Amino acid sequence: MDILFTIGSFVVALAILIAVHELGHFWVARRLGVKVLRFSIGFGRPLLRVQRHPDATEYVLALIPLGGYVKMLDEREEEVPAAQAHLAFNRQALWKRSAIVVAGPLFNFLFAIFAYWAIFMSGDSGLRPIVGVVEPQSIAAAAGFQSGDELIRVGDREAGSWETALIAFVGKSLDGRELAVQVRDASGFEMTRWIPSDAVRSLAEEPDLLGRLGLSPKRPTLPAVIGELVPGEAAEDSGLQTGDRILSAAGRSIEGWQDWVGLVQEHPDKTLAVEIERADGERLTLSMTPRSTQVEEKTIGRIGAGVLVPEGLMDDYSVKVRYGPVESLDRAVSKTVDMSVMTLRVVGRMLIGQASVENLSGPITIAETAGRTASYGLESFVKFLAIVSISLGILNLLPVPILDGGHLLYFFIEWVKGSPLSEEAQMQGQKIGLVLLAALMSLAFYLDFARLLG
Repeated sequence: MDILFTIGSFVVALAILIAVHELGHFWVARRLGVKVLRFSIGFGRPLLRVQRHPDATEYVLALIPLGGYVKMLDEREEEVPAAQAHLAFNRQALWKRSAIVVAGPLFNFLFAIFAYWAIFMSGDSGLRPIVGVVEPQSIAAAAGFQSGDELIRVGDREAGSWETALIAFVGKSLDGRELAVQVRDASGFEMTRWIPSDAVRSLAEEPDLLGRLGLSPKRPTLPAVIGELVPGEAAEDSGLQTGDRILSAAGRSIEGWQDWVGLVQEHPDKTLAVEIERADGERLTLSMTPRSTQVEEKTIGRIGAGVLVPEGLMDDYSVKVRYGPVESLDRAVSKTVDMSVMTLRVVGRMLIGQASVENLSGPITIAETAGRTASYGLESFVKFLAIVSISLGILNLLPVPILDGGHLLYFFIEWVKGSPLSEEAQMQGQKIGLVLLAALMSLAFYLDFARLLG
């Protein structure tokens, strides 16, 4: 994937989600009579600055797009003229300050609801949850899953697509109870597959849930027909043309594109005799030498060719559901609540060591996912934004000083004791919060680099 496209997608995603979060603080502060001095997307040197007059809010787009802030009038940070003291944040009633702080995460959740609502209204597309390969000796095999099973319900959740089925599996894995999966087998007969409780609990231990289950989605077999060629690579040099169908290679019959890719990868720097059929029916034998390339710790062959995907190939494997405005809203709220609860439970289980910290994603993984989902289309990118927006909302509500949740913790203590915490106590809390946040970011970066390095 083009690195510039990935970076661009990441920056756009960050800008949208940061703007949504800060808009929550900004909008509620203005409605409650607090003067906002600056609304900034990004940190550091301002790239763009707009201010209608010297006493108005300054809108800033800054150089480092890894956050944002809303700067309000506050006597603790600078001297405030007596005539404007009533507009200062620190002079507001406790409920007003709490509302302004909680508005940022709240807007992240509202954004997710809006995003899901738009998707359900326009049509939510996905892959039909049909089982492909069931690995021997796996959890799925022990539960009786068969290739061709179509998932209907996972527990009490409807499994309309693999995406919704996976979300249901993750949610149920946190319950740790025996799980009933209703399926329709290849002959159309409906039945229930049971996954025992210990196996269900183990699903939360690995990020690759389907791999842990031991099954994979069913996908159509792509015919081994050349769709595109990379100039100067082995495929073009051998005389291969777009539209050529690979019939056999190295004395082996080629049954589909994956079969062809596997054979090429197994023969780096080895010359192959490849039998092909041209679009006009002519049959030829070409000599081709896949060039070696290093992928993680393996040396594989590559030829620089892409597959031709027949029109309509995915029709039987895809599903698209669309709802009316009211039902879409109901489903959007339910999905946002489900995803929020599931995220909280995963975080909780990681904190007590019952779920792997490998579930954490750092900026590199998020950037990679932003680029990948953007390349799939607008629907995938909007779904990605919704999930990250929910995660941002939850992260900001954690009771860690320097986050919104930390401020809310201070306000709760103030409500209980009847007076604010001392500035010294708040300062110490901020230091602890910084250390915790730095440790979390370090772990996330470590996991990102570990994934990159295999």
